[in-house]
Amino acid sequence: MDPTNAVAPPAESAGAAAAPFNPWRFCVAPMMDWTDRHCRFFHRQLTRHTRMYTEMVTTGALRHGDVHRHLRFDRAEHPVALQIGGSDVPLLAHAAELGAQYGYDELNLNCGCPSDRVQDGGFGACLMMGPKQVAAGVQAMMRASGLPVTVKCRIGVDYSEDYVFLRDFVEPIAEIGCTTFIVHARKAWLSGLSPKENREIPPLRYDTVYRLKQDFPQLTICINGGIHTMEECLDHLKQVDGVMLGREVYENPYRLAEVDSKLFGDTRPAPSRVEVVDAMYDYIHDELAAGTSLHHITRHMLGLYRNQPGGKQFRRVLSEHDASREPDWDTIEAALAEVEKAAASAGNRAAA
Repeated sequence: MDPTNAVAPPAESAGAAAAPFNPWRFCVAPMMDWTDRHCRFFHRQLTRHTRMYTEMVTTGALRHGDVHRHLRFDRAEHPVALQIGGSDVPLLAHAAELGAQYGYDELNLNCGCPSDRVQDGGFGACLMMGPKQVAAGVQAMMRASGLPVTVKCRIGVDYSEDYVFLRDFVEPIAEIGCTTFIVHARKAWLSGLSPKENREIPPLRYDTVYRLKQDFPQLTICINGGIHTMEECLDHLKQVDGVMLGREVYENPYRLAEVDSKLFGDTRPAPSRVEVVDAMYDYIHDELAAGTSLHHITRHMLGLYRNQPGGKQFRRVLSEHDASREPDWDTIEAALAEVEKAAASAGNRAAA
C-alpha cells in the first residue's frame, strides 16, 4: 500500500448506539503468524467496527529489514493498529514514525509476550519490570508519530502478581499521556512455560483488571484472555471499556459477524458466509496477479464454515494442493460447491 493512500477510520454508522464511539470496545488480538494483512482484510469483511491489530513487528525488523513488506496494508483494514516490539527508545521512535507514515490508526507497544526470543531482545513481558523505561518509550513514540500509543500487558510477571505491581506499572505510563491499556488477565511466567502454556496455565484473574479500571476511571481499559462469546463480552463491558479476542475469532471467524450489532448497536444486517467469500473476489484476484499464493490468503478462511454443514469439506478443498496446478478462484468455488452439496443433503435428511 502506498502510505499516501491511507484513509481515516470508517465513521460511526447512523445505526450505531448514541453513546460516544469507543474504538477499543472490541478488538482482534495481535497474533504472530496469524493476523497478517490477508487475515485482517478477511476479518474486515465480517465486521465494520472491530479494531484490528497487526502481528508484532520488532524495531529491529523496521530498522534493518524490508519496511514495506512489514508495514503495507489495504485501506479497507481501517481501523488498524501496528503492534511494535522493542525497548530501545530511539528505535521505538523510529518505528513509530514509520507507522505514522504508513497510515496506521494506532501504535501498540508489546509488554506482554513471554517467549524466550522476545525476552532475549529485552522486550515483551519483561518490560513490565521497568515501567519508567516503558514510559520513556511510549512518550518517544507519541512524539515521533502524533498517533495514539497504547500498551498491551499482563497482570503480572513471575512472582510479581499482586495488584500493586500492575498499578505501579500503569501509573507512570499513564502520567505521560498514555490513555489506553489492553490487559491480558493472566500473569506471565518468564521461564518454565512456553508461550502456549502462558496462554493457558496461569489462572485468569478478571477482577484484577476490573480493579485497574476502578482505580483509573479516566483510562480506557480493554480486557483480554479466555473470552469466547458475545455474551461474555457484554458481561466484561459492564466493568471495563473494551474486550479483545484472539484465537476464538481466528478459529471461528464468523463470530465477528455478531460484533457490529451486539456490541456497537449497528442495525445493518450481518453478511452471510457466502457474501463474505464473494467480498474477497477482487482482493484475491489482485493478490494472485501480484504473485501471492492462494494458500497465504485462504488459510485464514478455513474456519468460516465451522460447525456448519460442509464445513469439513470446505476446509479440505481449501487445504489440499494439487501439484499439477496452482490453486486459484476456482478452488474457492469448488469449496463453496461442497458446502452447498452438504447443506442440500442436510435439508433432505431433515425433511425425510
